[in-house]
Amino acid sequence: MKELEFFATDWPTLKNGLLVAGVALGVFLLFVFFARKSKTFLRVRLIKRMDDDLLANFLAGIASALVILAGLLIVLRIIGLSGVVSGLLAGAGISAFIIGFALKDIGENFLAGIILAFKRPFRVGDLVDIIGMRGQVLTLNLRDTQIKTADGKDVFIPNGVILKNPLTNFTIDGFLRYDFIIGLDYGSDYQGAVELIQSSIILVPGVLQGVKSPNVWVVDLAESTLNIQVTFWVDTFERSISDAVVKSNAIIKVLTVLEKAGYNMPAKIIELKNHQGKSLKTS
Repeated sequence: MKELEFFATDWPTLKNGLLVAGVALGVFLLFVFFARKSKTFLRVRLIKRMDDDLLANFLAGIASALVILAGLLIVLRIIGLSGVVSGLLAGAGISAFIIGFALKDIGENFLAGIILAFKRPFRVGDLVDIIGMRGQVLTLNLRDTQIKTADGKDVFIPNGVILKNPLTNFTIDGFLRYDFIIGLDYGSDYQGAVELIQSSIILVPGVLQGVKSPNVWVVDLAESTLNIQVTFWVDTFERSISDAVVKSNAIIKVLTVLEKAGYNMPAKIIELKNHQGKSLKTS
């Protein structure tokens, strides 16, 4: 009897509730699907128009989030919580203050992300250093920026931190300078060594010539060597060979030609003087 009463009185209500819940769930999933598709579509269109992957990804992400938010508001109305939606919209001023205070860091990172997206201090693929963390920029998200370090770590840095701290971009114009020092024995043919290094380093693949050609000069009179500094530029947009490999090849090339030419590159020399004339014991 109770089962019959349930089907007679409560079942229509339950059935209607399940139907409404199903419709609401379907609408929300539809909005999620549309948000993903619109993000992909907008990203492709924006990249073609502005030729900036970073800004295109960021704007597409904002559009996707707005679509999902609109879907959530519609779902609330479908399930009968239109009063909640109206209340939220009516009390937007007070709610914005309370929510903004509670989610201050999230809002700060979001606004910082917008500023970074339009100011564009870096692009996808740039090599940057942020508060001591150096890596290649992968993407700019609504809350953080993802970089990959040289040892393969993925670091997510809050956008607010990036905006408030100095940022070093090593590749914004596509050129990066490297240098190293060679110590020659005193009494060597210094001018000949400089000319030999200058003529050999330009043969290293990846070392730029022309306006940014290598420079070689004497920089220091050290304790046991005369130091020669070698500087050269590389094109960071050239992906066929890495900067580290170019520098390694340049050092090997210079050392090889100097050794073949008979130049001596001594280690640090320590001179011991025995003023008292006594023999020194060694063990």
